[in-house]
Amino acid sequence: MSAVENLSFEVCYPPTLDFGQQHTREQLLSSMQMTMSRHRGGPVWLFAYGSLIWRPECNSVERQRARVHGYHRGLYLWSHEHRGTPETPGLVFGLDRGGSCSGFAYRLDDSDLEGSLLALWQREMPYPAYRPHWLSCKLDDGSRVQALGFVLERHLPCYAGNLPDRLLSQILASAKGRYGTTRDYVEQTLNALRSHQMPDRNLEARFKRCHNLREV
Repeated sequence: MSAVENLSFEVCYPPTLDFGQQHTREQLLSSMQMTMSRHRGGPVWLFAYGSLIWRPECNSVERQRARVHGYHRGLYLWSHEHRGTPETPGLVFGLDRGGSCSGFAYRLDDSDLEGSLLALWQREMPYPAYRPHWLSCKLDDGSRVQALGFVLERHLPCYAGNLPDRLLSQILASAKGRYGTTRDYVEQTLNALRSHQMPDRNLEARFKRCHNLREV
């Protein structure tokens, strides 16, 4: 597939991707330990904003609807394996700076904390695409907790940014990886947010625009 025909988009698809080397187990453990060294103590919470909402990776003893400020959810990370291929990359969600984001906060089970964290790191951090970060998270009951979240690294080649609707429409129509299509991934996340009465209005509107473009 060649560059997008409309040059005003100034975006080429497929992009030239370089995810770097996969993290070794030792690198994952080192990243975990460094992240946990910044934890302020008390229960460990995880903020889920994408597939972790409908396919959680770890054991939790409590779950609440939650919101973080200063970051928003977006289809900003190229996927060359899970939701696409190197020839037809897909997209997955990441937290990018600005705005706010609703999701779920999971309080992790202390009795299996290390196993849960390792499973999370193996799922979210096989490549250096995200940065583990402690987020200020407001729970549905009004309390605030420090919650672990995986935020985007804008300087890396795997960061797609906010793509034009026409290109996003093309990706939603064609990208498929090991775990299915980008489109199914987005729909599952939207359905999960709707079912818990916290729809992402901006994402809903964008998904509808891209669907309408495919109908033209």
